[in-house]
Amino acid sequence: MIKSIPVNDLVAEVEAKTLQLVDVREVDEYEAGHVPGAINLPLSELLERYGELDKDTAYHIICQSGGRSAQACAFLDKEGYDVTNLTGGTGAWMGELER
Repeated sequence: MIKSIPVNDLVAEVEAKTLQLVDVREVDEYEAGHVPGAINLPLSELLERYGELDKDTAYHIICQSGGRSAQACAFLDKEGYDVTNLTGGTGAWMGELER
């Protein structure tokens, strides 16, 4: 079963930059505004690029609302990664977005 947590339950961790956040939205969506500290690895490129992620690191996966991140989590979990889906996504984030 894929782990999930509402994005706003992690405000303190995001602000402290103690999480490894991966935003799976497309580049233009990411550049328009993303949760602080998130790196961009678009879902459309995940199959080719997931090897860039370290299997010894836990990742929190985010998209706009939680759908694409759930897909990414299912794939990465199957590949042996420790992933958690951030439900609500960027659209639910109550803090400032980075650009």
